[in-house]
Amino acid sequence: MRTTAYLVEEPGGDFVAAEVELDEPRDDEVLVRIVATGLCHTDLTVPTMLPQEMLPTVVGHEGTGVVEKVGAAVAGIEVGDHVVLSFRSCRQCAPCRAGDVGYCEQSLLLNYMGMRADGSTTMRRALADGHSQTVFGSFFGQSSLARHALAYADNCVVVDKSLDLTRLAPFACGFQTGAGTVLNVLDPAPGDSIVVYGAGAVGLAAVAAARGAGVESVVAVDPVASRREVAEGYGATALDPTEEGAAPVEDRVRELTGGGATYAVDTTAIPAVVLQAQRSLRPRGVLVALGLGAPEYTIDAIDLLQSGKIIRSSIEGEADPLVTIPELIALRAAGRFDVDRLVTTYPFEKIADAVADSRAGTVVKPVLVWS
Repeated sequence: MRTTAYLVEEPGGDFVAAEVELDEPRDDEVLVRIVATGLCHTDLTVPTMLPQEMLPTVVGHEGTGVVEKVGAAVAGIEVGDHVVLSFRSCRQCAPCRAGDVGYCEQSLLLNYMGMRADGSTTMRRALADGHSQTVFGSFFGQSSLARHALAYADNCVVVDKSLDLTRLAPFACGFQTGAGTVLNVLDPAPGDSIVVYGAGAVGLAAVAAARGAGVESVVAVDPVASRREVAEGYGATALDPTEEGAAPVEDRVRELTGGGATYAVDTTAIPAVVLQAQRSLRPRGVLVALGLGAPEYTIDAIDLLQSGKIIRSSIEGEADPLVTIPELIALRAAGRFDVDRLVTTYPFEKIADAVADSRAGTVVKPVLVWS
C-alpha cells in the first residue's frame, strides 16, 4: 500500500516527507493507521549514527493509532482497536521469559536494525528513473513517523477507544521510562527522597510518578527555567545548576534532603552531572543512570566504596509495555500520573518546528498529529 512517511536520507539530515510503498501485513504483523507519534530524543540521535547504507530510514517509536488489518497469527488484537505502539521483544529468550523484556537478547535486531527479524525490509520508494529504493524501517517494530505502520502483538497495547491518542503517545517510551524507573526500579516510600537530574520528558515523568506515589521530598535539577517551573507545578523543589554564587548542586540537594537523597535519577548522560548525582546521595543511596550519549562516566570511587551507594542503569524503566502502559494509564485516570501538561502537539507537516523546539528546550514533549 502507498502511504506517507518522514524519511531521514543522510546522517543527521532533516525529516523529509515522501510517498513510500509499505508491505501488506504478514501473518504476525498488524497494520496501524497512525494518529499521533511522540518525538523522542532517540529519534533525533539514532539517524546521526547510521551509516549511509542504512539510509534512507523512517524512525519514530511512540506511535498511537487505529488497527486497520491484522495478520492471521495475531491474537488479542482486532481491526478497529486503538493501540499504543512501544518497543519490541521476542518473548522467547531467557530474559523475556523471566519478564525482563527490555533486556531481550534480540533487542538490537528487533528495534534498531531497520528490518524484520528475517532481514527483509518493509518499505520502498519509487525513484524518478523507474527503479525503487529500499527504505529502512521497522524501528522499534513500528517506524511510526508515518501515516501507517506495521507493528506486532508484542509491542501493540490495546487501549480504551475513549482515550485521546495524542496524549498517550509518549507512554510508549519517554513517560514509561521515567515513571517505570521510579515505580518499578526504585519503588520509593513516602518518606524517601528523590532527585531527578534533567527535567525533560523522561525526568518530569519520573517527578510526576514520584509525587503521584506520595513521595514528599522530590528535587528536580535543570538549567531551563520553564522546565523548573513545570517541576514546581508537581510540588517538586527545582534547582538551577547554573545559578551564579550558589553552592554546588550536590550540596544543595543534601541540604534539602536532610543529608542526601535516597534515590537519584539521571536523564542527561552528561558525565559531570552523573558525578553530581552520585555525590548527592545519602549512604546506601541508589543512582539510576538513564541518559544515552557519553561513552564513559567518571565515578567518585572513594565516595562509592565508603558509602555503600549503588549506581545502575535501566532500560525502559524495567517495563513490559503490555503491563506497564495500562498501569500508567490507570494511574493517569486516577489523577496520580498527571502528564498531559507535558505534551505539545504539532501537525505532522510542522515536524521541523517540533524538532527545533525540542532541541531548544522550549517544549517538554512534542507530539506529531495527522490531520
